[in-house]
Amino acid sequence: MKRERKPIATRPKPTPTIVPTSAEHFEGLYQALDFVARERRYLAFFQAPPIESAFAFFRNIVENDLCQVLAIENGSVIGWCDVLPKFGDACAHVGTLGMGLIPSARHRGIGSMLLAAGIERAWTADISRIELSVKADNTNAIALYKRFGFINEGVNRMAFFMDGQFFDTYTMALLRGKDGHSITHSPRSESE
Repeated sequence: MKRERKPIATRPKPTPTIVPTSAEHFEGLYQALDFVARERRYLAFFQAPPIESAFAFFRNIVENDLCQVLAIENGSVIGWCDVLPKFGDACAHVGTLGMGLIPSARHRGIGSMLLAAGIERAWTADISRIELSVKADNTNAIALYKRFGFINEGVNRMAFFMDGQFFDTYTMALLRGKDGHSITHSPRSESE
């Protein structure tokens, strides 16, 4: 005689709120950034910069209304996504994407929420090209970027050196068309 298994009751995880960065979140953002950096797996640095430098960087984002959004859950920053302008007049239309999630926020759809909000804010800020660099072995992030229409533009061989080992990275980009929507194919130049 088989016993019927009862489902285990689990509490649903709270849904985070996606908000633009503000001064009240600087400490939490710093902690999240430092946590992800110390994992030594995803970011180009192994710990957050000195807190004064980080806060100055965050203040610049807020004061200049640059594109950075945070995932807040139970009052804590659990992730971020920014699309920050590239330096140079000829590159004023280009934003560089950076994002991260603390481990407990991964595999819950929060990365998608952050990326969608970041892209929307970037398009609103007249960015027409969003580019990023991602470690070639970060298959979850690469799949996320591809779902949003990012195209792999090339391999940067031996771009990261971590714990005695070289890693390749991919350069990926998303373009905004004249209609304001993402271009999910390689557009040809007008002269072709």
